[in-house]
Amino acid sequence: MSLADHLEKLIHSSESHSASLQSELDDLERWAATKATAVSNDAKFAGSPGPAVESPVIERLRELRNTTINTQDKVEEDFDDITAHPQFDKHRKELISLLSSSQSDAEVSSAIAELVGYEELDFVMKLTSARHVLVSKGFESATRQKVEPKSKKGKDKRDQDFSEEAVKRRMAETFRNAAERPLFSGTAHAEAEVLPHVYTSASMTHNHSISTFGTKYLLPLGTTRRYTEDYEEVTVPPARVVPPRATERLVPCSELPPLAKGSFPGYTSLNRIQSIVYPTAFKTNENMLICGKQPPTGAGKTDVAMLTILRAIDQHRDHRISDIPSSVRRDDFKVIYVAPMKALAAEIVRKLGKRLAWLRIKVRELTGDMQLTKAEIAETQIIVTTPEKWDVVTRKPTGEGELATKVKLLIIDEVHLLNDERGAVIETIVARTIRQVEATQALIRVVGLSATLPNYIDVADFLRVSRTQGLFFFDSSFRPVPLEQHFLGVKGKSGSPAAKRALEKTAYHFVSELVREGHQVMVFVHSRKDTVKSAESLKELATLEGELDMFGCQEDPKFEFYRREIGMSKNKEMKQLFDHGFGIHHAGMLRSDRNLMERLFESKVIKVLCCTATLAWGVNLPAHGVLIKGTQLYDPSQGKFVDLSVLDVLQIFGRAGRPGMESSGVGYICTSEDKLQHYLEAVTAQHPIESKFVHGILDSLNAEIALGTVTNVAEGAEWLGYTYLFVRMRKNPMVYGMTHEDPVNDPDLIERRHSMITIAAKKLAEVGMIRFDEDKGSFSITDIGRIAAKFYVRYASIEVFRKEFRPRMTEADVLALLSMSTEFEQIQALEQDMPCQVKGGTDTSAGKVNILLQAYISKRPVEDFALVSDTMYAAQNGSRIIRALLEIALSRKWANASLTLMAMSKSVEKRIWGFEHPLKQFDLTPEMLYNLGRWADDVEVFELASMSAAELGKLIHLNEKHGAALLRVAKQFPSVILSAKLRPLSHELLLINIDMERGFEWSSKIHGSGEPFWVWVEDDSGFILQLTRVSFTQNTKHLPIVFIIPVPQPLPPSVILRAISDRWIGAEEEVVLELGSLVMPNLSTRKAHIMDLPLLRTDLKIFDPHTRMAFKQFIQFNSIQTQCVFSTYNTARNLLICASASSGKSLLGQLAICHALDKYRKARWALIVFPRLDSARSMGYRLRDALNLKVGLAHHPRDLDRQNSPICLTTPQCLLEWLGQAPSSLHSLGLVVLEDLELLDATSEMAISLLLHATQSKPVRIIGLAAALNNSESLAEWLGVPEEGTYCFPPTERDQAVSITFQTFTIPYSAALMKVMSKPVYDAIRTNSRDEAAIVFVPSISQCNSVVADLITQCTLAMNLRGFLGNDISQDILEGYVSQIKNTDQRDGLMQGIGIWHERMDLADRTLVLQLFAEEVIKVLIVPREACWTIPVRAGLVIVMGTQYVVRRVVPGPEADVKFERQVVDYTNHELVRMEGRAVRHGKTGRLHVLCQSEHRDIYMRFLTDGLPLESKLLEARESEDAGSFVLIDWIKEQRKCGLKRQDVLDMLDGTFFARRILQNPSYYDVDASPATYLSRLVDRLWQHSELTVASTSV
Repeated sequence: MSLADHLEKLIHSSESHSASLQSELDDLERWAATKATAVSNDAKFAGSPGPAVESPVIERLRELRNTTINTQDKVEEDFDDITAHPQFDKHRKELISLLSSSQSDAEVSSAIAELVGYEELDFVMKLTSARHVLVSKGFESATRQKVEPKSKKGKDKRDQDFSEEAVKRRMAETFRNAAERPLFSGTAHAEAEVLPHVYTSASMTHNHSISTFGTKYLLPLGTTRRYTEDYEEVTVPPARVVPPRATERLVPCSELPPLAKGSFPGYTSLNRIQSIVYPTAFKTNENMLICGKQPPTGAGKTDVAMLTILRAIDQHRDHRISDIPSSVRRDDFKVIYVAPMKALAAEIVRKLGKRLAWLRIKVRELTGDMQLTKAEIAETQIIVTTPEKWDVVTRKPTGEGELATKVKLLIIDEVHLLNDERGAVIETIVARTIRQVEATQALIRVVGLSATLPNYIDVADFLRVSRTQGLFFFDSSFRPVPLEQHFLGVKGKSGSPAAKRALEKTAYHFVSELVREGHQVMVFVHSRKDTVKSAESLKELATLEGELDMFGCQEDPKFEFYRREIGMSKNKEMKQLFDHGFGIHHAGMLRSDRNLMERLFESKVIKVLCCTATLAWGVNLPAHGVLIKGTQLYDPSQGKFVDLSVLDVLQIFGRAGRPGMESSGVGYICTSEDKLQHYLEAVTAQHPIESKFVHGILDSLNAEIALGTVTNVAEGAEWLGYTYLFVRMRKNPMVYGMTHEDPVNDPDLIERRHSMITIAAKKLAEVGMIRFDEDKGSFSITDIGRIAAKFYVRYASIEVFRKEFRPRMTEADVLALLSMSTEFEQIQALEQDMPCQVKGGTDTSAGKVNILLQAYISKRPVEDFALVSDTMYAAQNGSRIIRALLEIALSRKWANASLTLMAMSKSVEKRIWGFEHPLKQFDLTPEMLYNLGRWADDVEVFELASMSAAELGKLIHLNEKHGAALLRVAKQFPSVILSAKLRPLSHELLLINIDMERGFEWSSKIHGSGEPFWVWVEDDSGFILQLTRVSFTQNTKHLPIVFIIPVPQPLPPSVILRAISDRWIGAEEEVVLELGSLVMPNLSTRKAHIMDLPLLRTDLKIFDPHTRMAFKQFIQFNSIQTQCVFSTYNTARNLLICASASSGKSLLGQLAICHALDKYRKARWALIVFPRLDSARSMGYRLRDALNLKVGLAHHPRDLDRQNSPICLTTPQCLLEWLGQAPSSLHSLGLVVLEDLELLDATSEMAISLLLHATQSKPVRIIGLAAALNNSESLAEWLGVPEEGTYCFPPTERDQAVSITFQTFTIPYSAALMKVMSKPVYDAIRTNSRDEAAIVFVPSISQCNSVVADLITQCTLAMNLRGFLGNDISQDILEGYVSQIKNTDQRDGLMQGIGIWHERMDLADRTLVLQLFAEEVIKVLIVPREACWTIPVRAGLVIVMGTQYVVRRVVPGPEADVKFERQVVDYTNHELVRMEGRAVRHGKTGRLHVLCQSEHRDIYMRFLTDGLPLESKLLEARESEDAGSFVLIDWIKEQRKCGLKRQDVLDMLDGTFFARRILQNPSYYDVDASPATYLSRLVDRLWQHSELTVASTSV
């Protein structure tokens, strides 16, 4: 390379540091001097003078050197000013950090400006320009010394000396200085990252700003300014087109796969942007961000979204099927398209639906205005929604929320809304999605689309987009039609008459100019009224200017045709304006009129269309020119006039230019003079967008806690790491209240995030939305927090409700409370006085909302546009907030407030007051509604339903036809018939059996898929004792409901049972349940308590050798066993032992058996009766091993007669059949052990009663064993147990302590509930002792595998690599065990220490899993509910994961049309007690952790701590297919064949448990006479019923 070339390269280098430039110049100077010396010597040797060496280059070098010296001298001259500046000393530490950092000069200058203030910009510029000097000289010396200015004259003289000696001297000095200075000096700057898919025509791709805070910035090259009398005009020219890269080419549609080709009809090829992104969008699953710095609107972002949608569809196809539409598995995926506005959502639905119709893909809108049923959601593949709606949906684990589990693609349109107030919502849904991906390990692709995004790298990082693979940036040069932008700042005070006149004049000037050039124009205004006003104004100005004919289109051949068509419209303004070439368009027009306007403009029959922004969003109708007339619009959400959003401006500008028809487009925005700079800055995207998440962190954190995804401070801090706020805090900390040192000292901002979460949690806890344990840093949601998250209620509103909400409220109180919600605080107060009174006055924002809501319910017309917007905003939000208040009232059990709120909620939704006639909710004719209110306003609906059509017609003064219509709706009006039976369970518990009968005719059109009702019982103080929400379906005639309520003593006179429709005003039923005649059972007095006795050893000589051998595995008896041993082993008296589960009762039964065998020496045999066959079988195995004796298991009555073993086990059914056959072996029976008497049913009671009757004269010992009961006296009396033989221990009396904890949920039983519970279950296991094992009971076998998968996912998220494996188990040993499992589905779980055990498993698998659990190889065992009776192991922690399961019941109907319905059934108390027993271990404490519905907690807790109630079920129907089969009646029927008499039946009943209980608890059995009289009547009824049964059977 020649010196000239090298010098030229140097001169044009972009290197900005003078130190580097100085070094280059020194080298060049030495090279030139050496070259000159060599040439001179050559000339001397040749004897001729040499020519000058490259004199032009030397001259240029000297010139460049002098420039460099001057620049450096200028810097050093500013040095004194810099170090003497007061800001330098004040912020020395921060300035040193910034100037020494690796940030670019632009970033450093922005940060310094923020630090010292923008009034010190000169100081900032000097400081930045002297940055390298300050760094190279050292900051300390810089602050203490002043640099002596160098003599430019001496420097110049020395520089001109090119003698050999001077050159050598300078070279020596250079080498010496180089040796002395450090190896690295100055500020190192990282090389700019090269991003392969960033396309821009600008020289600076990252920023045009001098300050990133937007104080000063550079406009695009070629921008011009022009000043006139009325306005200032800034014209931004179209961007220079970026030339295609060598690798670029347009993708022909012929090359697309058939799936994509069919979705791009009419396309010959993809455009440039689409072709660039096609390989990534359609051929990979990469997350993507497609954006620009200036809006490439109209460049086909929707088509890019289409490519990603087609990718998702293609991945859910069966490629073996040749027919493409038939190959799509539509139920396997969902695509969510998040659009910024409802209007745009409708347009997207139309576009995507049309293009994907050939694939039979359904596209639907899900917004606040468009709700979808569960069936519609199920059959829809692409759902277009808004950010707020999707946030609400994903907060719900059930219903709509289940959508999130099937989402495979999430498209976020206009992602630059992160910079808007709604940006916090986008951050929330993206963070939730990304966390869901990590939690479920499912693929959810995230695609962001944006028209304007300067700091695209930050947003890409936030969306988890690969910078090199998925990030695509295009500037406006990629726009298909180049756009010239004009920003017009109209002079005059904003809103003044002069400014308005200037605006009209300016708008007309540019509109007429475009029309004169032969173009069409769209003029955008911001209210419906202004469309007509603007068109009229333009017409008037054209008339004044004599240019009205220029706007007309009469010469168009289609003019007359359209004139006739428009003449049919009822819109007179539209017809008048059409003749002069003007049109109007807004959402308030009829759909037909809007469509007509769109066709007229598209056909060029009108030249100027005045419209609102909805046209830009909802309809693709481009024009050459667009003009935004004014930038102030009324926002009902804020209650004031606000600036037009940049998003709207960009969307409107996107309508400028007709692709394929014109080569250019032009956009004008007319704003006030003071707003000109704002729109210039915003539209040209001069500074980065920041996060708005701080403003929404409280509500977002509460939502995550409600979902269960954040349970402590650490998880909250981790959650913040997924937000855009976290990205920007590290980049621009000072905007978020941090210093520049914070990200340096803590790059991951761990402390900052912890602090933010802690502060937010404290605020939420203060208003009762969460519970915050500050010591542990843990969170748990409260009812209020859950409701706020569900209904999208702000934290600030909850603060208000907390202070103002009361248990008793009128409708006026409810409206006043609702109006105080902060959701309405921006609505401006009414300017004029109102002739009405509301709480708080009419001159406040709350008063205005109150009045508007009343007007809305009353259907009063509102004409003012701003009031119309406010009314709709108040109604939409009011309905939601009232529902939230209703659920808060229900959670607090406030009956009065709940009733009022329920009525108000339905009033807002139906727009009808509670005092109006309920049938006004139906779609009746106005005449019928009027006459109904006038002539039948006081007639109840049920009375109307009982009349004939003729009577109704006469009643409302109309004909029979009208009467028939009224009769139909009266019969369809939801009504119910309530009946209840009161059943006392104890002295303070009352069971209410409710039958809720449907009293209306079903109509799918009216009632949909279900008709929900709230049912509750309230006391006389208005406190709800228990409530539930039920729903009738088309096949449901009766709904059984069971309530268990506490009742005080003395009894209140009554309680009220209510059923209220959730949807219909006036659909209520109330029944007063009188309690005065109830007889509550007495408090049980026969309670035993554990005595302080020494524990007996099992090897004592008091036991016979066989007994000692049988009990050798036990060292000693526990406290309960020790207390009962003497009576069990040394006496022959009957015994009743009631104690908590797993307290050793069965062992006492075995001890009695050993005593009987030793006493009778095989002369007599022992019978053990188990209510469950599986329990009997399990006990048989244990007895055989322990006693080393033959143990029989009787399945059939003959097995009992033929048995030859000393011990036999059987079930009540087998025993009952055996006793009915005159058993021969009964005489040798010596001992009967009755196990699990708490499960006493009709069959058991009949069998035991007959056995007691048959053995009453024989020496047969009876031992009854039961769980802890709260009423054991009657049971002891029935079994013939004396008081000294009764041991009834409360549940709290036990050797081994068991703690009981509950965690409640309000989510209905569903798969989503189980998924939500997985994290609490994981947390409970992890917080338990690491050495403790856990048993998790789940509702059914089918759910075992899914629970295991969820727990494995939780292990992965928590980086718990070993899962729940034992501490000492090695991987090799574990793999050896796992390889033996036959069911391969279990292997993944076992490798993480989680096993499954149930009866349907292979026997070898069951045995191996139990072995691994017993040996602590695995620490978690998943067990279905029904296995609680047979599982042979225990654990320190037992988790009940839900207390409901599903059964399928046959719906009564014709045999040919058998239908099943899904019914949710609660766990029985006995099952829960049995599960509790699995947590009891000898010598160790245990824990029972129950996850259940919130309404079940109190009842379960009471039974677990007080004991189970036991009542006779002798008169109840069998739980079998034959619902009408009664055990007692069947027995009577059979025995009558053998000569049974009435007296025999009476004698038999007298020996039942039932006979004892009617004495103790007569109200439970509806005993209304003396016991003897009651039994006599009962026998008569039974005898008569058996006669009828016999007769029907013989027929």
